[in-house]
Amino acid sequence: MKLVTFDHSGRAGIGTLHADGIVDLAAAAPELPRDMTALLGAGREAWVRAAAADGPRIDPQDVVLRAPITRPPKVLAVGLNYADHIAETGRDAPTIPLIFNKQPTSVIGPGADIHRPRVSDLLDYEGELAVVVGRRCRHVAREDAAAVIAGYTVANDVSVRDWQRRSPTMTMGKSFDTHCPLGPAIVSADEVDGPSGLALRTWVNDEIRQQSNTRHLVFDAFDLVEHLSTAFTLEPGDVILTGTPGGVAAYMEPPGWLVPGDRVRVEIEGLGSLENPVVQEPDDTALA
Repeated sequence: MKLVTFDHSGRAGIGTLHADGIVDLAAAAPELPRDMTALLGAGREAWVRAAAADGPRIDPQDVVLRAPITRPPKVLAVGLNYADHIAETGRDAPTIPLIFNKQPTSVIGPGADIHRPRVSDLLDYEGELAVVVGRRCRHVAREDAAAVIAGYTVANDVSVRDWQRRSPTMTMGKSFDTHCPLGPAIVSADEVDGPSGLALRTWVNDEIRQQSNTRHLVFDAFDLVEHLSTAFTLEPGDVILTGTPGGVAAYMEPPGWLVPGDRVRVEIEGLGSLENPVVQEPDDTALA
């Protein structure tokens, strides 16, 4: 099952994505919640009902896809989690996951603009596999982690490097508005043959910048669920970004910073492609 959030004819909706179009769950299964986070929290019976729902297809060309979860309860991320990225930074490999958070207000969907902020030109991309939590849980053992994962999606952990480096927590440099593109869909865990072994590629315009595979994660999706749930409760709709491989702009010679007019595309095997244009931060983001 591929779950999407979309705008169609002036209305927001959630649905299932098929080869021949989108099934609007509000019409096909009106008893189900109308919000993605609520649907995930409704449990596996609701997911089964959603997967089985059928009806007229909406042409994807007639909708605007939004982030599958427009405002996740939490967006958690991990740094230095691929060997080649660790190598390009010249840092030591971490012995425990290096965790930071991105604010939910940083989330945007496919096709939405990434803003180059007015306070920095050091704008970078990070193509990543994202885990979507499906059950409220705490103290989850690694061997049980698959049972609490609803599915997976594509993410771009957009980073403002100078703001990231000036604070040891990284949160400011990782949480600018528009700096967490997600999508296009949540692909249910049963359709993914394990989160390891998925090819990941990132392009800037027509230039491939990152090319790796999730089998090279230092801490995989199940490790991260175990680690994070040791400290706090994970909730339906929480998103966990699993880290980026080598090839980021900051370590190119010279650095390949994103500039207005660029387009960034992240593609993960079996999960689809997430593409976003880069624009200069508009003047109207300031408080009047």
